[in-house]
Amino acid sequence: MARQDEEPLQPVRKLGHQVGEPLDALSIEEIDERVRQLHDEIQRLEEDKRAKLASKHAASAVFKTWS
Repeated sequence: MARQDEEPLQPVRKLGHQVGEPLDALSIEEIDERVRQLHDEIQRLEEDKRAKLASKHAASAVFKTWS
């Protein structure tokens, strides 16, 4: 029987940026990369929000027709 501390460790997810973390050690290129990653993430969030709003509006329309 394997001991608990012998079980394989789960991979650690590397975060590209954490809000509020110190930036003084970053190069200009690293800052540019983080800005790009954050813009990409904002776009992804906005696309998901639009899809959820469309789904919500479609559901609302269906229920209004049944009232």
